[in-house]
Amino acid sequence: MKRLRSDKVYDGRYSSVRIDELRYEDGETAEREIVSHPPAVGILAHDAEHVWLVRQPREAVGEDALLEIPAGKLDVEGEAPLECAQRELAEEIGKSAGEWRELKHFYLTPGWADEHMWLFEATELADTAEGEADPGERIEIVRWPLAELDAAIEQCSDAKSLIALLYLRNRLR
Repeated sequence: MKRLRSDKVYDGRYSSVRIDELRYEDGETAEREIVSHPPAVGILAHDAEHVWLVRQPREAVGEDALLEIPAGKLDVEGEAPLECAQRELAEEIGKSAGEWRELKHFYLTPGWADEHMWLFEATELADTAEGEADPGERIEIVRWPLAELDAAIEQCSDAKSLIALLYLRNRLR
């Protein structure tokens, strides 16, 4: 397909909206509303006994305490996805990791938004004082026993977190 035009109709702090006119290979054209959002990272942080999760309000879906993996936006100029993951792990749960592995890169909601995410696995965890939570964030740190991983999967309704937790469950079997 070919983008014929793109008009920004909204520009906010974290996202913008544009209307694109597209032409497909068969000659048909269509208009699409597209939400632009900075890329993001998610971190599957675990040791031999626990996986580290967070609960936080997600106002867009009316959730007071959604269970998720630590995550955040690439919103620092020039920051690589791994650097962002390291920063977010420290900010959200006060941990650093001795071992990092990129698991997957994927789109979150490609039907209407361009946001994509890098999912990392972080192991060899240690406490760190380097990170500082973003002002206004309401994060509860959850240390979840790996022996009860299926219960975390049951409670989770966040796509990135489900991908991570299902990956971990498959790997542990």
